[in-house]
Amino acid sequence: MSTVLVIGAGGVSSVCVHKMAFNAQIFSSIHLASRTKSKCDAIAASVKERSGQDVTTYEIDAEEVPAMVNLIRKVQPSLVVNLALPYQDLPIMDACLEAGVAYLDTANYEPKDEAKFEYHWQWAYHDRFRKAGIMALLGSGFDPGVTSVFTMWLRKHKLKTIRTLDILDCNGGDHGQAFATNFNPEINIREVTAPARHWENGQFVETPALSKKVEFDFEAVGPKTMYMMYHEELESLSKFIPELERGRFWMTFGDEYIKHLTVLQNVGMTGIDPIKYQGKDIIPLQFLAAVLPKPETLGETTTGNTNIGVIATGEALDGSGEKTFYINNICSHEAAYKETGNQGVSYTTGVPAMIGSALMLQGTWAGDGVFNMEQFDPDPFMEMLGDHGLPWNVVEMDGPVGF
Repeated sequence: MSTVLVIGAGGVSSVCVHKMAFNAQIFSSIHLASRTKSKCDAIAASVKERSGQDVTTYEIDAEEVPAMVNLIRKVQPSLVVNLALPYQDLPIMDACLEAGVAYLDTANYEPKDEAKFEYHWQWAYHDRFRKAGIMALLGSGFDPGVTSVFTMWLRKHKLKTIRTLDILDCNGGDHGQAFATNFNPEINIREVTAPARHWENGQFVETPALSKKVEFDFEAVGPKTMYMMYHEELESLSKFIPELERGRFWMTFGDEYIKHLTVLQNVGMTGIDPIKYQGKDIIPLQFLAAVLPKPETLGETTTGNTNIGVIATGEALDGSGEKTFYINNICSHEAAYKETGNQGVSYTTGVPAMIGSALMLQGTWAGDGVFNMEQFDPDPFMEMLGDHGLPWNVVEMDGPVGF
């Protein structure tokens, strides 16, 4: 029985808080805060209707460390779950350190003024968290998060070593919009338009954004074009799997999405440098995000499935030579909406955030310092994943991928 404070009130937060309320034996008292209290209140009302559980709500600017510390001390949670924007990670970690409370997030830090996201800023907090005797768990979403756990499960149960790794993220959903992003528009577009990087022979290799694409036939979705891009779990996976020769991340995008994104980029709407408009500084990408459909509003109209997983090749654990395994999850947008009122992309991130939180609160995953998902036993997480709406499947492939 534990008290938890969740920061952020988007689609991922909504899913996570709903799933926490469905597991009241672990999360006995749920508190939710964001810059816009009305969004917290809407989530709380939905949770009450669906589960009968109460959620206490607050207004907070997560970048204001003293205010965050005051809120944490008022609520006295065992854990702060950061589901706000990635550039708010460090202030929230600072507040947790000052208040002496454990921390969890789903995405690594990136500065506001640079489209670059890396773990080194948060890894630098390790000694401070260790000396304070508290734990921080980074990246407890799907990718990063589940994909890292998938990889380590294969390394524990199927492969002695992993030579190559490909992470495949496919959203086969249709939301009926001409152009919309499936998670925070500002973060989504920053990721997609940044140069691609993949791990090869001991270093990261950079290529132009969206310059490499291949087609893959995804179960429950069909053939989709996927683009190589950078994602933060490549940084942690290459650190914790030292024998890894090549690691890549792929994400699917439809032709209409690419067409709209190209036009917006060409006219400067994806820029993150401030410009003057009517005497005020505005960030073009933030303005664009304000006029695009909010991801949390897409659930009712989104149909289809997501299919996210990893393909790993390496030396088989049973000594039978080199083997390739594919482990993945398929999530229905319609089923996610029926259960939590949110579409599948939010669901696939919000559920792992709840599971990581539960494992911390129960002491199953424990330690002093800053940790990534790869550093813990994957089995308890994998067991909960199947039990709480994200069943997974693993198959042996004929050989390594040819792309």
